Amino acid sequence: MSNQWKLICKLADIPVLGARVLQRAGKPDVAIFRNSEDKVFALLDRCPHKGGQLSQGIVYGERVACPMHNWNIELDSGCAAAPDQGCAQKFSVQVEAGDVYLDVVELDSLAAEVAAT
Repeated sequence: MSNQWKLICKLADIPVLGARVLQRAGKPDVAIFRNSEDKVFALLDRCPHKGGQLSQGIVYGERVACPMHNWNIELDSGCAAAPDQGCAQKFSVQVEAGDVYLDVVELDSLAAEVAAT
């Protein structure tokens, strides 16, 4: 984490048990999730299985179910729940006074690595 934070949205902009997508020109999208306890998580919007858009999945607890094949992805780590394997890139999130921030350096470096693969 670099401690260089970028304001992304308001917490209220993310639906409870849903996601908001951060679209980035020339880079993979990032899904920002909010659970029923107002915890916020950010993952690359791509399931490690077949690339399904995780932002379109169902959020429950601290997991999201991929809409393509129902893989359960842990929101805090980005990793698939057993017996499935694989991880989506995760991003550090900070919420302060109702504002949601992502770490700029981490976001750029992780997104660049994924785009290059």
